[in-house]
Amino acid sequence: MISQYHLVDKKLPDVTNANCWAHARRDYADAIKAADKGNPAALKNSIAHQALERIAKFYEEDGKLKDLPPEERLQKRQSIIKPLVEDYFTWVKEILSDTTVLPKGKTADGLKYSLNQEKYLKVFLDNPDVPIDNSASERAIRTFCLGKKNWMFHNTANGANSSALVYSISETAKLHNLRPYYYFRYILTELPKHCDEKGNIDPAKLDYLMPWSESLPGECRKPRRS
Repeated sequence: MISQYHLVDKKLPDVTNANCWAHARRDYADAIKAADKGNPAALKNSIAHQALERIAKFYEEDGKLKDLPPEERLQKRQSIIKPLVEDYFTWVKEILSDTTVLPKGKTADGLKYSLNQEKYLKVFLDNPDVPIDNSASERAIRTFCLGKKNWMFHNTANGANSSALVYSISETAKLHNLRPYYYFRYILTELPKHCDEKGNIDPAKLDYLMPWSESLPGECRKPRRS
């Protein structure tokens, strides 16, 4: 079955799907959680454990490249991580082709997922700007996903626009190490000072209120860890 996300390849030829290795490892992790912990040796030798160790090596090596320029990161991914990834998929195919050891349950789901998504799981190897997983994106939208069922104004077009505006401000504030509550309190106190008789505000006067402004009050900023 073709994922709805993979239809993007057909409808938007200039867009490339990149799958997430955090998702690829999830079934293996679930298999370990469900396994009998009374036999640690067998657990360590399990296919699920071996898969997690292989994927962990991708993460370990890719983590060393985060501060490199894109060109060098790509070169390292190609020379160091690509052979590990290729070896992983060779291993997966060997296991699935051996009917005498064919696993079941979550381990089987993990192997089949990797095989079916091989093309998309390899995309990060050819593009230095594609992360190994989309965990950062999921963390960024977590607040919105938790709140969308609770706030009724989301069910209209105007509500969606308001929501997008508020979340854009709050998430940008977080990226600049601000405390959203105090930042919103400050800008909502300052904005009325710039309204003309018709309630309009000149955007040119608002630079000092931007999340990256150096003149924001100290209470808006998260305390630095010593």
